[in-house]
Amino acid sequence: MLVPAERLMKLAISELERRGAPPEWSRLQAHLLIEAELRGLPSHGLQRLPLLLSRIDKGLANPRVSGAGKWTRDTFLSVDGERGLGPVVMMTAMQRLEPVAKSAGLAIAAIRNANHIGMLAYYAEATAKKGLIGIVLSTSEALVHPHGGTEALLGTNPIAIGIPTGGDPFVLDFATSFVSMGKINNHALRNVPIPAGWAVDAQGRATTDAEEAKTGAIAPFGGAKGYGLGLAVELLVAMLAGSCLAPEVRGTLDDRDPASKGDILILVDPSAGAGDVALLSAYLDRLRLSRPLDPERPVAIPGDGSRARRTAALTSGIDLPPPLLEKLMALEAA
Repeated sequence: MLVPAERLMKLAISELERRGAPPEWSRLQAHLLIEAELRGLPSHGLQRLPLLLSRIDKGLANPRVSGAGKWTRDTFLSVDGERGLGPVVMMTAMQRLEPVAKSAGLAIAAIRNANHIGMLAYYAEATAKKGLIGIVLSTSEALVHPHGGTEALLGTNPIAIGIPTGGDPFVLDFATSFVSMGKINNHALRNVPIPAGWAVDAQGRATTDAEEAKTGAIAPFGGAKGYGLGLAVELLVAMLAGSCLAPEVRGTLDDRDPASKGDILILVDPSAGAGDVALLSAYLDRLRLSRPLDPERPVAIPGDGSRARRTAALTSGIDLPPPLLEKLMALEAA
């Protein structure tokens, strides 16, 4: 069923405010969930709202805090998220980093003890719109098997990069797993098989059953290369943030434990370098205008597709799977 984004935004804000989140922070958390839906990433969208509300109700997420940060070096901010809402903690850290990055050329925040931050592209794009380069890393529960293995021992460990270009920023956002667990959950909600190659079941056998995949392990993307990149993110985030490694991470997919993953935000002022934004913009246009393999599908730049989907969904509405729609309508009626 297609539901107007504005209606869903109001519902999410209302439920968060009812649980004590200040209006500004409620809008931020709700906006991030809606943006994920609009951009075609339902795995990080409203399917996470009932879980988040349950985490708040159980004291696992505190909607009234924004994290406590300490500068351990001139450009390094160590943040205890204090169980705050992930987007609130992340955007608060970004606000503290911005003047330092513009002064020193670079600033880093390493965050622990914050709830799920959602779609990483949100922060990378926000940074790029400020004229800064943004790099975002995050970890998760053990959901991914190592290359050549079958046991879930790594997180999905996404990476996002935002670069100002003079026009729409370049935004790249991808998990180092073949897909996110949220996407598998979304297939399960819709009772749709997952494509072959995404995951193995609990016995390590290839499966297209989304429910079986939830108890198994997701494949790393690109074989050994994705595995290596995901492992590098795992080690880097745990080392800098002081967060748990994947087998001990909890709290992004359940309402039983505090969130123990980590997040990294890096801001870079491009004016500290010697590059030219105009050259970047011209190069991206050259790529878009290059000869496509399929004449009906022009070459795109990362970020183009999500912006196009967002524009379309704002007109048509957000397509929600029936089980999720029922949960949200029950909240609305309460």
